[in-house]
Amino acid sequence: MERLRRTMMFVPGANPAMLRDAVLYGADSVMFDLEDAVSLKEKDTARVLVYSALKTFDYSSVETVVRVNALDAGGKQDIEAMVLGGINVIRLPKTETAQDIIDVDAVITAVEAKYDIPAGTTHMMAAIESAEGVLNAREIAKASDRMIGIALGAEDYVTSQKTRRYPDGAELSFARNYILHSARAAGIAAIDTVYSDVDNEEGLRHETELIKQLGFDGKSVINPRQIPVINGIYAPTVKEVQKAQEVMAGIREAEAKGSGVIAVNGQMVDKPIVERAERVLALAKATNMEVD
Repeated sequence: MERLRRTMMFVPGANPAMLRDAVLYGADSVMFDLEDAVSLKEKDTARVLVYSALKTFDYSSVETVVRVNALDAGGKQDIEAMVLGGINVIRLPKTETAQDIIDVDAVITAVEAKYDIPAGTTHMMAAIESAEGVLNAREIAKASDRMIGIALGAEDYVTSQKTRRYPDGAELSFARNYILHSARAAGIAAIDTVYSDVDNEEGLRHETELIKQLGFDGKSVINPRQIPVINGIYAPTVKEVQKAQEVMAGIREAEAKGSGVIAVNGQMVDKPIVERAERVLALAKATNMEVD
C-alpha cells in the first residue's frame, strides 16, 4: 500500500516554533517552505533552521517535504542542505517543463554522490502553477524516477488564466482533471491546491469532497485547523470498511484453499476491487477506526 497523503501542510521555514511542532498537527506530510513563505532577507536563515530541524527533531511519523527556491535563486544551496539533512522529498515550485525536473534531478544526484548518500534516496514532486505547466503535466510527471507526486498551485494558475478563484471551482476543472490523469498515468500521487479561506469550514468541506470524488490523494493545507476536516472527509464509512474486510477475508480463504478464484458474497473479486479494499483499510487505520 502506497503512503497516504491526505494532507500536506505548509510550514514556513523561518518559523522555529512551527518547525518544532510540525509533527504534532496530524498531517500525513509536512512541507517546509523556503520559497514564497520566506522573505528574501531570511532565505539563508530559513535554510539553516530547516536543516537543523531535520537533524534535531523526530519526523519519522510524517513524510518530510521541502519547497525549494528556483535553481537560479538559491535552489542549489537549498537542495544540498535539505538532502544532507535527510529530507524525504524535494518539491519544485512553478514547474513548467520536464526539463525543470531533469535539472533538479541532476543537482540532487550530484549532492547524493558528494555525501555518499545512496542514489535515489531523495524523492521529488512538482507544483504545477501555470497554463504551460498544466499542459506539460504528463511529461513532468514522467520526467524522473524520483517523482512521487504532482500538485496544483491554484493562485498563480488562475492568474495566468485571467480569472480568480470561485466557490464552485469551475475555473480549476481542466487543470485538476489533467493533473490527476497525468499523475495516474505516471503512477504517482496527485495533490490538490490549498483552500486559502481558513475560516470557511463549509467551503473547505465542499472542495475536499469534490477533489476526493475526482480521485485526488489529498490536499495541501496552510492551517492546522484544516487537517482534521480533510482527514475526516477521506475517512471511509463503516459500511465501506466492512466490505473491504470481507474482500480481504475472501482473499485469505482462497489462498488457504489454493484457489486462484476469489468470490465474496457470490461476486467475483478482481485486482481493482482488491486495491480499493486495501486503500479503504489503510484510510480506516489512519483515522483510528477498528480494522481486523
